[in-house]
Amino acid sequence: MNKPAHPPAGEADLRQQCATVLPGHRQQTPAQVFAAMAAWCERHGIAHDVYGEGELIQSLERKVAALLGKEAATFCITGTMAQATALRLACADRGSRLVALHATAHILKHERGNHQLLDHFHALQAGSPHRPFTMADLDAIPDHLGAVSLELPAREIGGISPAWEELEAIKAWCRERNTHLHMDGARLWEAAAGFGRSPAEVAAGFDTVYVSLYKGIGGIGGALLAGSAAFVARAQEWYRRQGGSIIHRTPYVVAAAMQIDERLAAMPALFRRTQWLFEALPAYPMLRMNPLQPHANLFHLHMPVERERALEIRNDIAREHGIWLHNAVHHGQLDGTCYTEWYVGDHLLDLPDEEVHVALALWNAALEAAL
Repeated sequence: MNKPAHPPAGEADLRQQCATVLPGHRQQTPAQVFAAMAAWCERHGIAHDVYGEGELIQSLERKVAALLGKEAATFCITGTMAQATALRLACADRGSRLVALHATAHILKHERGNHQLLDHFHALQAGSPHRPFTMADLDAIPDHLGAVSLELPAREIGGISPAWEELEAIKAWCRERNTHLHMDGARLWEAAAGFGRSPAEVAAGFDTVYVSLYKGIGGIGGALLAGSAAFVARAQEWYRRQGGSIIHRTPYVVAAAMQIDERLAAMPALFRRTQWLFEALPAYPMLRMNPLQPHANLFHLHMPVERERALEIRNDIAREHGIWLHNAVHHGQLDGTCYTEWYVGDHLLDLPDEEVHVALALWNAALEAAL
C-alpha cells in the first residue's frame, strides 16, 4: 500500500554500486525473482488458481488465518482495496459510517481520498498526529463509531505501537461498544516481534486484520484480509464488484508462499538487531532515534540538516566509501532538520558490528561538518 522507499533511477544506480547497504533487505532482480519462483513451482507441482480457487492460494489463506487466530482469510490484489472494503462492511454492520483513524493512517495519507470519493465511509481523526491514539482519545469522540482502524506499528511516526496495556484497553473499549476493530497489519509481523508475542495474541480482539504479502514477507504484491468466515465471504464479493477478481493470483501467492516461513522466523532476530542498534546509536549524537526505544525493526533517524544536504551527504559517502546509508529523506517538523526511515532487514542483520560502526562514524562526522 505505501509506495516503497526506493531511490530515484539515478540514485538507484549509485546504490547498486555500493558494497555495503544499511537499510532493508537484499533486492533480487526481476529475472532472479522469477527464476526462483519458477524453480519453486517446479519442485512443488504448482498449478494456477482460477479466480482464487486452487490449493496453493487456499492453503496460504488457511495458513495466515491460523497464524492470526481467525476463522478465514482471503487474498486481495491490494491492501488499499482490502482495508476500504473491510471498513465499509463494518460500518454497514454497525449502523454508523464513522471510522476513527490516526492522522497518519495510510488511508488518509496515501490513498487519494478513496474512502470519501468512492463513498466507503467517513473518517474521524483520533488523538495526536505524533503518538498512537489511546482509549481516552476514542472516548473523547462523542459520536457512535462504526469502526476503529489501528495500524500496528504506525509507520509514519517511527514504527510506534501502543503499550500492550493500552492496546488491550482499546480492544475492550471497542468490544463494549460493539464497534468493529480493524487492524492495518501491513507490518504486523514486525510489531509482534516488538511486543514479544505471537501474531495471534496481537490480533486477538480485532474483528478483521489486513496483512501485506510484500512488505515483511517480501513478495511481489498482494494482501490478505482475515476475520470471520462470513465477513471474509462478503469481502470477496465486494472485491469482485470493485474489479479485484483477477483470474490468476498465482504469481503473487507463489512469491509470498515460497518465503513466508523464513521471513517470519527471522522477525525476532531483526528486532534483536534493532535493539543492538539503539544501544550503539547514542555514540553518534548527530543521529537521533524516534522512538527512544524500538517498538519494531522500523524507526526514524532525525538529522540536524536540511533534507537536500542530507541527500548530498548520503550520495558523497556512497561515492567515496561504497556505503549506502539510507533511502528517502523527509523534511522535519523543525526548520533545518530532516529524517529518514530505517527498516532493519537482512543487510544490517548480516553486517558485522565493526562495519556498522564505521558507517555510523562517517555519517556522524559528515553531519557535524555540515553544521
